[in-house]
Amino acid sequence: MSNIPACPQCTLENTYPDAENYICADCGFEWPQAALSDDSDDVVIKDANGTVLVDGDAVVLIKDLKVKGTSTVLKQGSKVKSIRLVSGGDHEVDCRMDAGNFMLKACFLKKA
Repeated sequence: MSNIPACPQCTLENTYPDAENYICADCGFEWPQAALSDDSDDVVIKDANGTVLVDGDAVVLIKDLKVKGTSTVLKQGSKVKSIRLVSGGDHEVDCRMDAGNFMLKACFLKKA
């Protein structure tokens, strides 16, 4: 019984396996026995057209973007070279432009 994990919802250890799931006897929560991988390497980031982006790609803005807290606007059609993909948060792309360093959402970019 030492290899049966505690319940992720209520954290109690009164759990048991049933088919492909673990079940918590206390709260009734069920979760799959197969280990779910949360590796950031497995995350696929796609541009507005569905093309997969990788580190070092060149992209083009498909929409004018206002920079929060300033009067700066990143213009549609601006090319960004050598992007860096980051995990966590809403903004997946880290880049450097003439106006400064920015974190952008991939849905506003297309691969050049």
